[in-house]
Amino acid sequence: MLLKVQEHDAYCYTGGRQFEPSLPTAVFIHGAQNDHSVWVLQTRYFAHHGFNVLAVDLPGHGRSKGAALKTVEALADWLLALLDAAGVPQATLIGHSMGSLIALEAAFRAPARVARLALVGTAYPMKVSEALLDASLNDEQKAFDMVNIWSHSSIAQKPSCPGPGFYVMGGAMRLKQRIAKINPNHVFHTDFEACNAYANGEQAARSVKCPTLLLLGSLDLMTPAKATATLINAIPQCQVVRIEASGHDLMAEQPDPVLETLYSFARVAR
Repeated sequence: MLLKVQEHDAYCYTGGRQFEPSLPTAVFIHGAQNDHSVWVLQTRYFAHHGFNVLAVDLPGHGRSKGAALKTVEALADWLLALLDAAGVPQATLIGHSMGSLIALEAAFRAPARVARLALVGTAYPMKVSEALLDASLNDEQKAFDMVNIWSHSSIAQKPSCPGPGFYVMGGAMRLKQRIAKINPNHVFHTDFEACNAYANGEQAARSVKCPTLLLLGSLDLMTPAKATATLINAIPQCQVVRIEASGHDLMAEQPDPVLETLYSFARVAR
């Protein structure tokens, strides 16, 4: 599904189903150097079980045009503009990593537009090490290697992956490389700078009005458990679920528990 957002084409994967305005909508927001495909194991189920699905490609990522946006605030404004373009007055927002900050900031800016909020593999502050920032600018493949190692637990190593024939780490690497080929303008660095600079997370968290889920990997090294304390303490209606034997790439490493948790949380709003 293509929409015109801020004068550029914006792509949304709809889970293989036609968009139906009468149905509740779940919006899935990917993280740094990713696109909508990281949600493919969850979004098809949502789309075939009572939801509209809009799994977005952020600007400069995947099939969406325009430059990658430089701040979480700008990305939240883009997301709200996308809801306008799709004719969606209110949605459940589900964001992973950088996408979780975008969802949180969108809920802060337009609380009436957000029915429920699910923050997956999240943290605040979401600081990025100087070594990784430097590599993302000057040696992208090194940055890809660093993040791919840190984002996955041992279960992701082939052939122990719970999804037969699905090579978690290989797929994650190829996606990062594909985004770089589509857009060579240091998207990874732009995304990391946006996460690193975002300073409104605690205020945004305290302002959340809707039910909120924090879905975390028990073995996550990118956004470890201690980095979620600010959000857990600040969000008024906060449910915390930890997925065992999963690193930062929860959706691929533990697809079934992630789907079950997200769908159970989202369907309550129907």
